[in-house]
Formats: sequence, C-alpha cells, structure tokens
Amino acid sequence: MRITEVRVFERVLVKARSYNMSTSAVADPVTTAVEVVTDAGYSGWGEACPAGPLYAPVHVGGIQAALGLLGPAVLGLDPTQFGLLQVAMNQAVNGANEAKAAIDIACWDLAGKASGKRVCELLGGPRMDPVSTYHVISIGTADESAAHASKLQDDGLLKLQLKAGGRHIDEDIESIRAVSRVVRPGVDLFVDVNRGWTTTEAIQVSEACADLRLSFEQPCNTFEECARAKPHLRHPLLLDESATDLATIARAIVEGVADGFGIKLTRIGGLTGMQAVRDLCAATRTPMSCDDSWGGDIIAAACVHLGSTLDPQISRGVWIADPYLGEHYDEVNGPRIVGGRIALPSGPGLGLEIPDGLFGAPVSVHC
Repeated sequence: MRITEVRVFERVLVKARSYNMSTSAVADPVTTAVEVVTDAGYSGWGEACPAGPLYAPVHVGGIQAALGLLGPAVLGLDPTQFGLLQVAMNQAVNGANEAKAAIDIACWDLAGKASGKRVCELLGGPRMDPVSTYHVISIGTADESAAHASKLQDDGLLKLQLKAGGRHIDEDIESIRAVSRVVRPGVDLFVDVNRGWTTTEAIQVSEACADLRLSFEQPCNTFEECARAKPHLRHPLLLDESATDLATIARAIVEGVADGFGIKLTRIGGLTGMQAVRDLCAATRTPMSCDDSWGGDIIAAACVHLGSTLDPQISRGVWIADPYLGEHYDEVNGPRIVGGRIALPSGPGLGLEIPDGLFGAPVSVHC
C-alpha cells in the first residue's frame, strides 16, 4: 500500500460560544483538513487548527505552506510505517509540527481502516472508555466563574480549568477563591494562565491562594520563567505552551520544573509523537492530558483515541472543542461530551465517516 495523493482542504469552523484566554480570544477558527489517499483504495483524514495567531507560534497560512512541501515528500511511502513517514517529513521541512501532525493523523486513520482496527487499538489498546474530560471556565467576574463552575459540576464534570491572566492579579485571586469555594470533593481545579503572569505575579498569586487545592498551568510566558517561579510556588506547576517537544518535556521532568503537562496533539507532531510522550509520562508517573488548541471531529477523535490509552492514574483528561462548536463533520460518530465523559468512536481508524464534499474543493492537491 502506497500513498498516491495528499489533498488539503480549508474550512472556517462554526462557533457556538466564545472562548477567552489571557492572551487572546478564539475568533473565527480556520481548520486545515488533510486527506491521504492510497493505491489500495483506503484514505485517511487528519486535521490541524490553531486557536488564532497569538496562542502559539503557528498560523493557518504557515500550516498550508508547509503541507506544500510535506505532501510531495510522502508520496509513494507506506502510510503504516509511521517512523519512516516522520523521517521523510523531517527531511523535507524543519519544524512545522502542526502540518506534519495532519498527515500523521491521517495515516493512523488510514492504517486503522486498512487493518479493521481502531486507532486506540493500534496505539496499544484503550484503558478507558469513555474517557474523562475537563471544561474551561473563561475569564469573567468571580461570581460568573463560580456560577459556571457549579453548573459544570451539576453536568457531571470532575475536572475544571479556570482561565486567568491578562488582568490585575487581584481579580484573578478573587475568581480563584470564588471558584474554589464551590468546588466539590473529588473535583480537580486547574488554573490555566496561558502565559499571562510574570514570575513575580505567579508567586504572589500562589502565596495568596496557599490554602487552596489547585494546580497552575503555564503561569508564565517561557520555560525559563516557569522554572524560576517553580521553587517559590505553593502549588503544582503544569506546562502547556512550553511543552513543545519530547526533549523539552523530558528536561522538565528531570529538572523538576513540571509536575504534569497539558500536551497538544498537533504541537507535538501528531499521534506518533504523542505516543512517545505518553510512554515517557507513564514511565515517570507524570500526569498529562491529551488535547489540542482547537479543531473539529478529526482532531477530537484523535485526542480521544490517544487519551483512552493513558494510565487512568496519570490522565488529566481529554479536552475537545465540541462544546464551543456549532457543527460536526460526522453527525453520528463525532465525539461528544456526555456527563463529563467522551465515548470512543466504534468504527475502524478514527471511527469517522466524512461525507463526500464536506470541505468543498481542495486548496491544493499533491499527487
């Protein structure tokens, strides 16, 4: 089986509700979908969708430009030999992990369809089905945040992520304390700052909330700033935006900078890269989540499949954009959150049926 064609599509996702962070808000997310076609009649789907140009150093134009080099580089290769695909893509482009991830995910989907197995089975087998998820509480007033936290718990959520940063830390402290007052036993609270605090501010907020049980996620802009803050924090520190590759993640574990991670699937290069991160975190007993910055059913299904293979004791859950979107690519099998959990799609590969013509005409074709 050989890759004969790589088709690249673009789609503006329909947004159902707002999503605000310290650094930016998700406006009109544009996703890039990739279909990898083979001479054996099988095809697979991948996707990459940045949460705008400020959240991370990647944007739609860069992803599609990189795919212009990566598409021709994988033609003629066996899509089930994931290591050789990585070699070919790395020899064609330095970096561009999100574009590589779109092809990588498509090949895992394709391999699953060809073998009749689900992606989670190719990744070693599911340890959870359904998988737990967490929900974001966007930046707002203390009362608004607390009310939202109460409703989410009524809906069955056991993991809450409170956004912070981008305003005076006194407002963040007020919201953190208000949400903490309504958090119920057995519910985990993560305060996600999305790089919005200075090192000093992170320490000040941690001191002001020292009596509360919670974790801080990516409080400062860079790895180095987080490392400087870590010895002075009264709470566990989780890295997200700074968890850019396996080497950095390993360094954060060895140097004691991170107590856990929020790992983005496309930032790490796809399911092949995520599998390596999963195994490292399992070996070191380091908690991690399996998420992405944004995206539709393809990204969501890939995250759920990988997330289901995590050791439940170190899983921080799986985040998908479904609650913020007004559409599914696959109205039947597209992943959904029900009672704070997400069921695995049951079909082979990613388990999705993408209707012909859903994404319109491709923006580029490599054959």
